[in-house]
Amino acid sequence: MRGLIIRKLVSGLTVGAGIAALLSFGTQATAAPADLKTVPFQVSGELPIYPKALWKNGSAGTNVRKVEARLVQLKLLEKRYQDNEFGTMTRNAVKKFQQSKGIPQLGYVDQNTWDKLVAVTREPTQTELYPPPPMVNGKRLDPRCATGVVLCIDKTTRKLRYVVDGVVKMQLDVRFGAEKTATREGSFSVGWKSRNHVSKLYDSPMPFAMFFSGGQAVHYSSDFAARGYNGGSHGCVNVRDLGKIKVLFDQITVGDKVIVYRS
Repeated sequence: MRGLIIRKLVSGLTVGAGIAALLSFGTQATAAPADLKTVPFQVSGELPIYPKALWKNGSAGTNVRKVEARLVQLKLLEKRYQDNEFGTMTRNAVKKFQQSKGIPQLGYVDQNTWDKLVAVTREPTQTELYPPPPMVNGKRLDPRCATGVVLCIDKTTRKLRYVVDGVVKMQLDVRFGAEKTATREGSFSVGWKSRNHVSKLYDSPMPFAMFFSGGQAVHYSSDFAARGYNGGSHGCVNVRDLGKIKVLFDQITVGDKVIVYRS
């Protein structure tokens, strides 16, 4: 009996020593170095540390427009994307700027990025921030047509104007949907294009179609060319000049703005 008790005591001491050794080893292995510094993207503890965002994807307002205007000065952002909204193109431009300065490519504007951007650009003028709307025959177009590449469509005058950075490049006669199939008004963008499109809903040709709102598109209409304003569309913006819309179709790219309004 005495021998059995001694063996248990020895065994317990051995196991206890082993556990203590393991705990000691684990503590030494996970100890953080005393000189650990937290920088963007470096993990400290369990969570990454990021600088505070001043403006990021989804931000909107005058300050975003000022950021974009400075990026336009550096030719990192096209003027057509200068608006009040921090979107994909602005994000890409910010990343390019950050890469050029050798700072983390956050894709948003933190204080460090803003300071560096201010240092290499000038204060945007009021005209640069808010270009005046284009003029046609002494009449202003919708202010949303002032920047970028725009299909500026006026339902009152029944005109489509192809506008680039406030300059009217082309003007076309257009007609719209009937009362029950009205052409939607508002600010849109070209979602996709189809050179030889045929409507599945109405089984009718829609050549040189540029879709901007669901099934509504700008496209050539042989019916409009033949009947003029005696007819109407099912919601699309009909063009009757085949030669002009062929040229326009090749100029417009997916993402270009479409503004449908009443003057």
